[in-house]
Amino acid sequence: MNGGMKLDKIIDCIVERNRQIEKIFLVLVLISIVAYPFVKVNYDLEEYLPDFASSKQALDVMEEEFGYPGLARIMVEDVTLTETKRLREQIAEVENVDMVIGPDTLEDVYMGSGFLQESAMEDFYQDGNALMEVVFETGASDQKTGDALNEIKEIIGEKGHYTSTAVSKQTLQSNIMREVAMAIGLSVLIIFLILALTTTSWFEPVLFLSVMAIAIIINLGTNLIFGTISFFTFSTAAILQLAVSMDYSIFLLDKFTYYRDIKGMEMKPAMKEAIRSSVLSISASGATTMVGFIVLVFMDFSIGFDMGFVLTKGVLISVLTVFFLMPALVLRNYKRVEKYSHRSFIPPCDKAAAVIYKARRVILLVALIVALPCFVAQNMNHFEYGDEAIGAGPGTTYYSDTKLIEEKFGKSNMVLALVPNTSIVREKQLTEALGELPFVNYALSLSGTLPTGVPESFLPKDLVEQLHTDDYARILVSMNTAQESEYAFTCAEQLQTMVQDYYPDGYVLGMTTSTADIKEILTADYARVNVLSILGVIAVVFCTFRALLVPILVIIPIEFAIFINMALPYFTGISLSFMGYIIVSCVQLGATVDYSILVTNNYLESRQKNDKREAAKKAVAKSMPSVLASGSILMVVGYGLYFTSSLQGIAQMGHLVGRGAILSVVLVLSVLPALLSAFDSIIQRQQKRAEARRQRRLAKKTQAVSK
Repeated sequence: MNGGMKLDKIIDCIVERNRQIEKIFLVLVLISIVAYPFVKVNYDLEEYLPDFASSKQALDVMEEEFGYPGLARIMVEDVTLTETKRLREQIAEVENVDMVIGPDTLEDVYMGSGFLQESAMEDFYQDGNALMEVVFETGASDQKTGDALNEIKEIIGEKGHYTSTAVSKQTLQSNIMREVAMAIGLSVLIIFLILALTTTSWFEPVLFLSVMAIAIIINLGTNLIFGTISFFTFSTAAILQLAVSMDYSIFLLDKFTYYRDIKGMEMKPAMKEAIRSSVLSISASGATTMVGFIVLVFMDFSIGFDMGFVLTKGVLISVLTVFFLMPALVLRNYKRVEKYSHRSFIPPCDKAAAVIYKARRVILLVALIVALPCFVAQNMNHFEYGDEAIGAGPGTTYYSDTKLIEEKFGKSNMVLALVPNTSIVREKQLTEALGELPFVNYALSLSGTLPTGVPESFLPKDLVEQLHTDDYARILVSMNTAQESEYAFTCAEQLQTMVQDYYPDGYVLGMTTSTADIKEILTADYARVNVLSILGVIAVVFCTFRALLVPILVIIPIEFAIFINMALPYFTGISLSFMGYIIVSCVQLGATVDYSILVTNNYLESRQKNDKREAAKKAVAKSMPSVLASGSILMVVGYGLYFTSSLQGIAQMGHLVGRGAILSVVLVLSVLPALLSAFDSIIQRQQKRAEARRQRRLAKKTQAVSK
């Protein structure tokens, strides 16, 4: 009773003080706009490795001793060896360039001593095409690296082609803002059309999108509390927030319209009743979505922590914005809603509902037959885990340049050996042993380039610092493998074994070793996150319906949809980004379980006055417009990412989200009514027991108050 009185006071405050609330949100938006540019974006996946990962430990030592350098592989077309030497020397003079390896270093490197054999000429010069490998002083994502890369492009001109980590990260940074804006712009346009067709006023979509825009701006600005967010989160958070939160404002306005137009209430009393009658359903819907996101924070690979908190915060802000700001905007603009009203474009869904109910047994049988092999197939996908899984895809300059360079000179996967600086002789022996491995293009170290008998002290200090510190030496090793493959992992493991044979405290690090650790960690993360998300959603649904069987039935069609969605890449032979696989599983469950809750709620309400046959048909007919509208919005957002992003991982995640929305809509509207009617007798018994318990608790509270 006290809880109800407190809620009434809050609702009265929201409605009666709507002008003050508008001012508060205006201040929040202005603060968020100012804060937003100060939110940093991290483009390095390896930064999210946990401290116990061996590659993370190696990375920490490398950054402390040398920094962790960005790498670029550059091919110049139609040049002579003399021209190549001149270009290499110019590039070596560029600020922030640590070293440049090219064909002319066969004859002249480090005071005239070559480190490559003559037979390696073809690795750097073929048919007038010259290859150079550039090591920067700063990391691949650093702005200084980007500036140096731009200067190199000016030196080389139109003959240059560029690949490797520094080029990939800099390309990502230059494209990501434009692609996010394109995805949001395209999605907003199509969502406006969907809302215009599924509502009864041309102005309602303006209200809905305005509320969501404010919530998104506040979420983006408040990311400042994290300091830095991942590029994966930056690319997807705003558009996913738009997709999963739109229902809340639609539901509140529908309730207001009901009390205003059907019940004939005045504006403010109608709004108070709308908030009161929708607070539980919107809160439950928001809670299921937040549970789907918050479980990501339990990933050891901490990009999940980053994305989980940002998305959960976004949904919470959306719910609060709908409850506090939406009433003020509706009260201020409802005359415009009425002025621009139009007839409903959605036809009655009774015939479709009847057909679905009639085919319920066939639907259940087909769903079961399809779901079982899909459950097995989803675990048989070929997954990718590292930078290559989310980097620039086909159709981009980076992708075509990479393929062109690999066609001419093969693959070059640079890894770094980090060993104690204790013995020049042992270091040279290790360098020579590494260079003789069949999968190694070359191995470069300071000891390997020193002429026999020449002490290190004879060399310039800045030259020595490139490969030696007081405590450590680094060896650059170029492997002729992809960054990510079973073969690359095996080769990196063999390198690690050889290094530790010479130096038990030595490290091997690079994208391949980091990716191998990411693979191991993400595989364990998925099992944990998947179980937690299912249990969390079941708990929220149970609190809503107070019947044990209902949460299980509610989640079954969503899980079937996830099985099918994730199995299709296996059947079509497409590789999946494992990180996107985890995130989409949580997004699809958290965002689309609302459809199941809506259908179930409508079924139970209808069941109070009808038999199970009529209740199932009425539930489908009543739910179908809302489910189709909400599912269409999520589908549009997903495919908006798919068609606008040049990043394979982001585009692929968009494809999975869009297709998952379609599958969830279809299975919720077809499988769930069949399940509810099939288990109707058990559901009714559990509902009666739950209601009896509720009445007993209410009676005890009433007695306590009366005493």
